[in-house]
Amino acid sequence: MKITDALLAEHIVFHHLFDHIEKTAPRLNTLAEVCVLADLLESMLVKHSKSEDELLMNYLDDSIEQLGQRETFHEEHELIEAHLNHVRAEPDLNRCRQKLIDAVVGARKHFDKEERLLFPLAERVISYHNIMKLGRQWIEQKA
Repeated sequence: MKITDALLAEHIVFHHLFDHIEKTAPRLNTLAEVCVLADLLESMLVKHSKSEDELLMNYLDDSIEQLGQRETFHEEHELIEAHLNHVRAEPDLNRCRQKLIDAVVGARKHFDKEERLLFPLAERVISYHNIMKLGRQWIEQKA
């Protein structure tokens, strides 16, 4: 399996989670409920980002730098994490819900950029042998 296929499959799962959060967040009745969803999303995103950084970005940093996007990709990961931290710090339920939605919107935008730019770039600049090797490493990480 190619690393790009593996990461794209994870993105599909995230898109379903994003849909669920956007649908249910407005109906949550307590800060604790909102924070549980934020914690779930964050724990999944941290693992996904780690896989991307350790496996894919090492091969693509130079290419992304040439496109002027290197800092943007890394900053977007940090911004999503900051949004999720603000969810837990927010004492007002309505603003807490909105901050969770803001985190989801930021993550959707970032995932869209990866799907449109990063994954196709990886397919062009990483050899088939290495892209398959990275896919095997991703499987080993998940085991």
